[in-house]
Amino acid sequence: MLAIYQTLQLILSVVYTIMIVHIIMSWLISFQVLNLHQPIVAQIWQGLNKLLEPIYRPIRRIMPDTHPLDLAPLVAFVALIAFRSFILPAIFGLA
Repeated sequence: MLAIYQTLQLILSVVYTIMIVHIIMSWLISFQVLNLHQPIVAQIWQGLNKLLEPIYRPIRRIMPDTHPLDLAPLVAFVALIAFRSFILPAIFGLA
């Protein structure tokens, strides 16, 4: 049982890191520190978007449209932290 818990924690940690990179990269693109016309930046950005879009899409369907500001990453990030820190340990009886 502990092996399953540790595997899930590892997967959630990887997703957490990818989300942090995506959020920071979106800020850097917004403030024009990074330029999407550079091929490597564009490839990394597209790859991160393809990885995280299945997580963000259902949240965007539920939330109201705040067009210039996308709150789906924030909601997904808070949900991931809650699941990783509170819900998963409670499920496995480690809380």
